[in-house]
Amino acid sequence: MIIDTTLGDLEAAARDAGTAEAAGYAGAFTGEVSSDPFLPLALAAGATERMTLGTAIAVAFARSPMALAYTAHDLQRLSRGRLMLGLGSQVRAHITRRFSMPWGRPVAQMREFVLAMRAAWNSWESGEPLRFEGEHYQHTLMPPAFAARPHGHGSPAVLLAGVGDAMTRMAGEVADGFLCHGFTTERWIREHTLPALAQGRRRAGKTMDGFTVKAAVFLATGTEEETAKAARKIRSSIAFYASTPAYKPILDLHGWGEAAAELTRLSKEGRWAEMDALVTDDMLHAFAIVGPPEQVPGLLAGRCAGVVNRVSFLVGAPPPELLAAIAGADLGRDSAGPVQK
Repeated sequence: MIIDTTLGDLEAAARDAGTAEAAGYAGAFTGEVSSDPFLPLALAAGATERMTLGTAIAVAFARSPMALAYTAHDLQRLSRGRLMLGLGSQVRAHITRRFSMPWGRPVAQMREFVLAMRAAWNSWESGEPLRFEGEHYQHTLMPPAFAARPHGHGSPAVLLAGVGDAMTRMAGEVADGFLCHGFTTERWIREHTLPALAQGRRRAGKTMDGFTVKAAVFLATGTEEETAKAARKIRSSIAFYASTPAYKPILDLHGWGEAAAELTRLSKEGRWAEMDALVTDDMLHAFAIVGPPEQVPGLLAGRCAGVVNRVSFLVGAPPPELLAAIAGADLGRDSAGPVQK
């Protein structure tokens, strides 16, 4: 089990990345919420030597494949081959109304996006003419003066995020790994994510060996007071996500469809303060690890061993002493990868 951390403020990115590497984290990832996800990675690259640096996620459809290909190529060079480019589609309203970018058929569009980037990287590394022509993206012009110089570190690994089976199957086919949404459960991963990924890998003539499956796990731990405070924050996050119709299939799988419908209704009425009460303890523990530090390694092993092979934490990150305990626990390290269904 590989344990990652999350980078936050740009001003602290270099310091936090260096501290995380010294503490034993294997990777540091950024997300795209209210700031650029790539600038902290550039600073972290200069402050670290071995740690993987990645996005989880950057919004693909807010950019063109060529623009992102340049950014990722530069970061791969700067980090000396340590970049994991994690991409997500976001939802239509954000793409069209926040980023003012076109929205097509997201699964087909994301597939083309990845293939278009790889066509650019291949052109730069091999010197072959660039000619990518798809339904959503066309890249057919690459004069020598505009071709990025080869750096010898290969193309970055591309990880795709998703929830639904179609996006997950496509990720298994064209990507190097998969980013599980924070709003997911072990049961959903076992019954939907892993089978869909395996189908995509078979479609590409590949197995799950060497394929990254990364989970983002809600964590509430520390003192009793700290744990309770984190759990309250997690309940609010669960309520928010559960109110989004796109995530209702996860709740339906667990028999919580009625709660999802009620949360959607309350959110549309702006009654946010009433929503947390609908998140039961069963729901909380399905989506989150909640407990004192000494129980966290066992709880993490029970949830993730043989299911995913890379983990980061939401809400709370484990302190160095807990990280050491997690590293020493039996989390399925002898497994070649996630369970193949």
